[in-house]
Amino acid sequence: MIRIVLLLMALMITSGCSNKDWRTASREPAGIAPKAESTPEAVIQVYGAPVYGWRGLFAIHTWISVKPSHADNYTVYEVIGWRQKRGLPALRIEQDYPDRYWFGEKPELLLSRSGEGVDELIVQIDKAARNYPWANQYTMFPGPNSNTFPSWIAEQVPALGLDLPLKAIGQDWRE
Repeated sequence: MIRIVLLLMALMITSGCSNKDWRTASREPAGIAPKAESTPEAVIQVYGAPVYGWRGLFAIHTWISVKPSHADNYTVYEVIGWRQKRGLPALRIEQDYPDRYWFGEKPELLLSRSGEGVDELIVQIDKAARNYPWANQYTMFPGPNSNTFPSWIAEQVPALGLDLPLKAIGQDWRE
């Protein structure tokens, strides 16, 4: 019986392993977000996608995308650990596609807000992100990691109404 359980566990873990190279995995837009140039109202979207490799069976990477009213681009806020190895902050704030595949994994829309009152929430998100206390730190487990960041933003901007799923491991980490 133990051998069967171990075999099933091994199959489950290895089935989550990708035989693709992360360097060639898709980072294309998934087509979930409204087009910035044809959407006049403000938009906030929070996404999650399985992390790369077998860990994706258990954990997701999350990020926040915003577009103020009449803006032609989205700004993406996320924490990426490998940026530190390049001498960059773990916190990334850049204009980008809001709904990119996360290294081959299609994102899932976790929260979407648009219209009236959203511009003010975007201002609050930006201010909170620029004051994120762990912008230069990253530890896969227990944190701070990519899920600690949107969870912290949710605490700073409660009107956002963001509640991350259990697979957002690290969301409850605090120093």
